Amino acid sequence: LRDFLLVYNRMTELCFRHCVCNLNYRLLTGREESCLDSCAARLVRANHRLMGAYVGLVPALLQRRAAEHGTPAGPSGLPASPEPAPGPA
Repeated sequence: LRDFLLVYNRMTELCFRHCVCNLNYRLLTGREESCLDSCAARLVRANHRLMGAYVGLVPALLQRRAAEHGTPAGPSGLPASPEPAPGPA
């Protein structure tokens, strides 16, 4: 959630600085509004592409890291959890 909010705040700041040039009016002009729409859409598409690439690369990265450390990877690509210690539960 924190990362999402950081990305959202950064996107808002970038688009506002790029598109809004006159702070003398309460409402956005049509030009500012269309600029903000296209700016936000561009950044959202870029974020989706980056997240898609990240999701595609993470399992292989986790398996490689697990192999380097000698721990077997679980079915999700994450290192398998250690067996519980014997004794009373």
